[in-house]
Amino acid sequence: MLAPTDGRSSSKPTLGQYLASIRTDRKMTLRGVEEATNKQVSNAYLSQIENGKIQKPSPNILHALAELYAIDFEKLMEMAGFLTSSTKRDDTERHGRVATFAEHNLTSEEEAEMLQYLKFMRSRKKPGDQT
Repeated sequence: MLAPTDGRSSSKPTLGQYLASIRTDRKMTLRGVEEATNKQVSNAYLSQIENGKIQKPSPNILHALAELYAIDFEKLMEMAGFLTSSTKRDDTERHGRVATFAEHNLTSEEEAEMLQYLKFMRSRKKPGDQT
């Protein structure tokens, strides 16, 4: 597997990357989202959010997307910078699959692949590496 070259892959996803991954997981197009929200979220505006051109969309847009995708509105508000996390979590703190993949509908095969990949990644750690 190739190492990331832009440096973003190792950090938390941006709001736009997160929303794009959820939309893709739901098998929706940009136009499909526009139709499903009765044009409350235009496909062009959503594209700009997903591409990082708009980093702090209005709470109304975030609410419409949270409702449509059935995801946590507060998480979107935090990612957009409107709220600060009520529970400051250290990045080294462990969390379960539910927190990581709750919004993605993984098949049992995909979940098994993810667990295999995690096992591989952990086997590559060198002595003295953190977490």
